[in-house]
Amino acid sequence: MIFLKKKKNVLDFKLDFLIAIYIFCILVSELMGAKTFPIIELFGFKITGAMGMFLIPWVFSINDVVTEVFGKERSKNLAKTSILVVFLLILFSAFAIWMPPSSRFAITEGAYDTVFSQSIRISIASLIAIAISNLTDISIFWKLKNRLKKYGLWFRNNVSNNLALLLDTVVFMTLAFYSFEKTFNSNLIFLLGLIIPYWLLKTFMSMITTPFVYWGINWLKKK
Repeated sequence: MIFLKKKKNVLDFKLDFLIAIYIFCILVSELMGAKTFPIIELFGFKITGAMGMFLIPWVFSINDVVTEVFGKERSKNLAKTSILVVFLLILFSAFAIWMPPSSRFAITEGAYDTVFSQSIRISIASLIAIAISNLTDISIFWKLKNRLKKYGLWFRNNVSNNLALLLDTVVFMTLAFYSFEKTFNSNLIFLLGLIIPYWLLKTFMSMITTPFVYWGINWLKKK
C-alpha cells in the first residue's frame, strides 16, 4: 500500500512538472513571443522569426505526451488551462496598465505600459488561436492513436503538431492582421507572406521536440 502511494506521488510530481513547463511556455510566448529577429535573406526576401516559435511547439508536444499517457480528457483539461491562463493574463495586464503609477514609478510607467500592453485585437487573436489549435492538436493525435494503437508515435506527433501549428498561425495572423480597408487578394498575398515562413519555422522547431515526446512518455511510465 505504501509502495503504491509512493508510486502515485512520483507520478503526480512528474505530471505537475510537465504542467509547470506547459504554463511557462504559454505565459512567456504571450509576454515575449512577439519579438522578431532576422534569420536569412533569400533573393531579396528577408525571412524573420519570432520568439514564440521556440515555445509553442513545446506546448503541443506536451499535449501529445499527456494524451499518450493519461488520455484525451486529461490533455483537454490542460488545454482549457492554457486558455484560462491567457485570458487572465490579458485581464490583469489591462488592470495593471489602468492603475495610476506612484510618483516613484512614474518615470518607468511608459516602458511598463509598452512592454505589457497589446492591442485588444492582437490579444483576442492570440487567445482564439491558442484555444482552437490546442484542442485540434489533441483531437488529431487521439484519432491517430486509436487507428495506429501504439505504433507510429513520431508520425502521430508530427502530423498533429504540424497541422495544429498551421491552424494556430493561420488563425492568429488572419485575426490580427487582416485589413478590411484592403482587397481580399491584397490581404491574401500579405498574410501568406507571414503565414508560410512562420509555419515552416515552427514546424522545424516541432520536429526538434520529437525526441522529447519519446523521452517524456517513457519518463512518465517509468516505475
